[in-house]
Amino acid sequence: MSLYLSRLTLNRYAPTRALAGLLDPRDENARTDAHHRLIWTLFGDAADRPRDFLWRADGRGQFFTLSARPPLGNDLFTPPEVKAFEPDLRVGDRLAFALRANATKAQAAVSRMSPEARRGKSRRVDLVMDLLKETPKEDRAAQRMQKAQAAGESWLARQGALKGFAPCQTVVEDYRVLRVPRGNGRTGRGHEMTHGILDLSGVMEVTDPAAFVPALASGFGRAKAFGCGLMLIRRVPRYSADG
Repeated sequence: MSLYLSRLTLNRYAPTRALAGLLDPRDENARTDAHHRLIWTLFGDAADRPRDFLWRADGRGQFFTLSARPPLGNDLFTPPEVKAFEPDLRVGDRLAFALRANATKAQAAVSRMSPEARRGKSRRVDLVMDLLKETPKEDRAAQRMQKAQAAGESWLARQGALKGFAPCQTVVEDYRVLRVPRGNGRTGRGHEMTHGILDLSGVMEVTDPAAFVPALASGFGRAKAFGCGLMLIRRVPRYSADG
């Protein structure tokens, strides 16, 4: 399986700069939706093309993508910086990681008449919000990041048990809720998709490279169309005992 890791930067030349408010809005909800559409311009070479890439916004008009084919160039971006993604990993390798994830769990639909039940699916529940339900409302703001840390650690450990790695250290740097307009662009109750977003970083140990590398390609968690699931990794140097 061929994979490509790319760094993309919005073109700052005059015509694109005039569209900056549309391409990179200040409001985070609108920005995520705009970026979702922007990245598709680099991979949507056919109307029926399935998504075969992960992406992540890195601020300052920069993005990373991991894809099964190189991104197409266009005038909205400077020429993409692309390299083959071929990690040579062994059991016991230690990696620093950064991951933006929508961490959820399945919950049985409460009503048989709910849309999820009619489609034969369970409802997905955000893990942090699920933990916060157990906390008195007046204490939720103060305990928000504590619950996010607990949810992030346990979720990533479960991911690792299935996908070939063991977290050694997990830090939840941020937790926020995004409300992205549905396909018709309307906002408000019933017209938005809500995603809880965890920004995770730390150190992990590879336990099964044959499982871990395909997992990197497919991504972790949900909301991958909206910039979640791409795990960035780099090796942690090994130092000898005598320095």
